[in-house]
Amino acid sequence: MAAVQPNTAASAPMPGLARALLQAGRLTAPQADALQRKSHVEKAPFIDVLLASGAIASRELAVFCAETFAYPMLDLQAFAVAALPQKIIDPKLMQTQRVVALARRGNKMSVAISDPTNTQALDQIKFQTETLVEPVIVPHDVLVRLLQELAKSSEQLIGELAGEEGDIQFEQEPDAALQEAPATDVEDAPIVRFLNKMLMDAVNMGASDLHFEPFEKFYRIRFRVDGVLIEHAQPPIAIKDKLVSRIKVLAKLDISEKRVPQDGRMRLIVSPTKTIDLRVSTLPTLFGEKTVMRILDATQAQMGIDSLGYEPEQRALLLDAIQRPYGMVLVTGPTGSGKTVSLYTCLNILNKPGINISTAEDPAEINLPGVNQVNVNDKAGLTFPVALKSFLRQDPDIIMVGEIRDLETADIAIKAAQTGHMVFSTLHTNDAPSTLTRLMNMGVAPFNIASSVILITAQRLARRLCSCKKPADIPADRLVSAGFRPEELDGSWKPYAPAGCERCNGSGYKGRVGIYQIMPITPAIEALILAHGNSMQIAAQAQAEGVKSLRQSGLVKVKAGLTSLEEVLGCTNE
Repeated sequence: MAAVQPNTAASAPMPGLARALLQAGRLTAPQADALQRKSHVEKAPFIDVLLASGAIASRELAVFCAETFAYPMLDLQAFAVAALPQKIIDPKLMQTQRVVALARRGNKMSVAISDPTNTQALDQIKFQTETLVEPVIVPHDVLVRLLQELAKSSEQLIGELAGEEGDIQFEQEPDAALQEAPATDVEDAPIVRFLNKMLMDAVNMGASDLHFEPFEKFYRIRFRVDGVLIEHAQPPIAIKDKLVSRIKVLAKLDISEKRVPQDGRMRLIVSPTKTIDLRVSTLPTLFGEKTVMRILDATQAQMGIDSLGYEPEQRALLLDAIQRPYGMVLVTGPTGSGKTVSLYTCLNILNKPGINISTAEDPAEINLPGVNQVNVNDKAGLTFPVALKSFLRQDPDIIMVGEIRDLETADIAIKAAQTGHMVFSTLHTNDAPSTLTRLMNMGVAPFNIASSVILITAQRLARRLCSCKKPADIPADRLVSAGFRPEELDGSWKPYAPAGCERCNGSGYKGRVGIYQIMPITPAIEALILAHGNSMQIAAQAQAEGVKSLRQSGLVKVKAGLTSLEEVLGCTNE
């Protein structure tokens, strides 16, 4: 006698919807058992198998569920897809669990569902949204059609935002294992196109940074153009996770790690002769990971010192200082003031076959052939002081330290400058005189500062007026209060204001120009340093020697019609 095989389908627990129909006499026991077996074999939801069998109609089933479970019933055909709050529930959860958010009132949310016994879906929504879920019964076929429209509309919107263009290349593709999922998943194709378009838009607009920012009810992308953040797009919030994953894959970051910040790089091929490096930073926020991509264009270091905006006398002082055989040149200013471009412009001038140049940066932003660049790595023990000590054992002529952050780094850099090396570095101070007091406050001995520092440059970046600029009618008293001398208001020049055109996207500004304070360390300033003079005394001495303040240098740009008075007042203090 043959052994009886166990019926795993029959032994499985009967779905709640099947039990309710069986108890109400709407299904017979053999019918319920057969439908359950078919659902198990085909691995399909019971409600799909039930309606496909014709045992009950979709609307009839909805009426039965509403009466049996005491839930309200709704006709979804009266709802417009665009009017539904699609961002409340994760779109993937909506599609897999077949639910649609209808409305949210305080901590309560109405959810359309066709199978009220699907408690797993209701629990997941409650956990994700932290709300009290109120089910509303709808016919299953209507719900499925609505979900299809929602999925289609979201994908179409991304496609419209991305457009047909945006097929760009990256020089170093990630590992094949990481690429397989996006490459084979059709749903990710619009994400790829959308990201490509955002990158190309940023490059074409001359942006320095891209910000991908998730919030509770919307997702926005902003570009920093000429130092000002502007909103460029608001894609569906549903794409935020896929977009971040795509960026992480390209930057070779861990796509599974979302709890800690990560940093990476990628390289974008803009044309056969031009590539652009992008530095990527992710940061966990309340509503997802914020991602910032900084565009690092190596061609900026090749522009030459003439294009940076130095006045002739300032350029002469800087070129004289960097050509000396030893000493320290410091560049100071806030983040985004162009310090790196200025330093690399100087290094590019000095970068010759007979010169050994080494840099320690965190991280190296611009790739400069012929220069030995080192990325510091605090976790691995490769700090600025460690890198500097190693440089001094490798016969350097010129050393560049990305930033002097502590006394140890400052001491080693100053000793290098005192022992026959040219040292470049940056500090975060407001102007050139305060840089000297900052070093003293860090603990550097005044005689070491006086014997090593030869020049300090403070700088800002002001937006350059577009060619559509218009004359500005500014009262004379306001010009005088801004810093102009009365004798300068002789009518031989006139200030300009932004107008706005297509070329500058209506802002009135196109590009940026540098504003500089170049302060050489003269014997009189050395004496003040040795006497522990404060920044005000040093600034007064520098003024007496003809050093322009940042405000005065900015007013020269206003007088030349390069920028507006408002822009100079906004980026300088007096």
